Amino acid sequence: MTGYSTHMVGKWHLGFFKWPYTPTYRGFDSFYGLYTGQANHFTYVNRGFRDLRDNKKPVKGKRGVYSTRLFAEQAKNIIQSHNASSPLFLYLPFLNVHGPLQAPQKYVGKYQRCIRSMRRRRYAAMVDIVDEAIGNVTQAMKQAGLWNNTLLIVSTDNGGSPWVGGYNWPLRGKKGSLWEGGVRGIGFVHGKMLQRTGIKCKELFHVSDWYPTLLHLAGVRQAATAPPLDGFNIWRSLSEGAASPRTKILHNIDLTGIAIRDGDMKLLMNVANHSWYRPPELFPRIRMEKVSKKGRGKIKVALYNITADPTERVDLSKKLPDVVKKLNDTVQYYMKGVVAPLKKPGDPMARRMARETGYWGPWRS
Repeated sequence: MTGYSTHMVGKWHLGFFKWPYTPTYRGFDSFYGLYTGQANHFTYVNRGFRDLRDNKKPVKGKRGVYSTRLFAEQAKNIIQSHNASSPLFLYLPFLNVHGPLQAPQKYVGKYQRCIRSMRRRRYAAMVDIVDEAIGNVTQAMKQAGLWNNTLLIVSTDNGGSPWVGGYNWPLRGKKGSLWEGGVRGIGFVHGKMLQRTGIKCKELFHVSDWYPTLLHLAGVRQAATAPPLDGFNIWRSLSEGAASPRTKILHNIDLTGIAIRDGDMKLLMNVANHSWYRPPELFPRIRMEKVSKKGRGKIKVALYNITADPTERVDLSKKLPDVVKKLNDTVQYYMKGVVAPLKKPGDPMARRMARETGYWGPWRS
């Protein structure tokens, strides 16, 4: 963004096979964090090799410092050294809450009496410490005199996985699924530029809407010759409560399943038949409900009114065939624009380079 100081601290996970694909080549003035998707929270080791960098340089000597604290401290350093004469954009994707389930014992012990499951206890501790970190970063913004003119966005990127302590109850499904428990995220926005505060926004948003929204807030206008964006500027919906400009969300459209939302209605086709996973502290004797007599397998077609039935229990596909057809026609329209994915199979050169240096990093010139 023109005129902004741009910094990233935390998890990149957007590719690093060549240097041009790493953060400081992709719009950030500085980067401190991981290239891969996860690592040990204390040692920064992922699949046998370290993954922690300060810009392009491998970081040494931080073993034992919990990742959330390390990233929060780095964010505070950026804030404290920032020249307030220029605007600041800080992207801070913590590793919490993400496997492996690890947290300092001080935080795990706080939940010993109220949560029996050790898995859930560690999960709660990881939420606790990231909440503390956000508070510390907020305090640093206030001390630096930046808080009154800052918009803070805190958001998840997907639903939780029960196998590592994350439950989305009463929503159906989990991370990686196309049910609401997998695709619905929560978050909040704070800033004095909001015209309305203390309210819950129930409008339809997609993750791709953040980009045009932030461009709008930064005063960046898209060139007439630029290709159209997938997202919408949702600022008026967040700030004023206006209706969202988005009416549809294409959740997925490949061999793993299809899911599309249009207004209140959501169509799923050829999706894995997921359960409603129940957190053990609320239901100690019941872990999950049976989804059907068949139990496993795929659901060929299902239709839900997500506004009236967010837990996806009442399939309306037989009662509303016209709605099924309408949404399927929309899917077929999108199918015409589908292109082959650019994702490549694993490259053995990546591990060879990591073996030579001890760190994950670019391996192709």
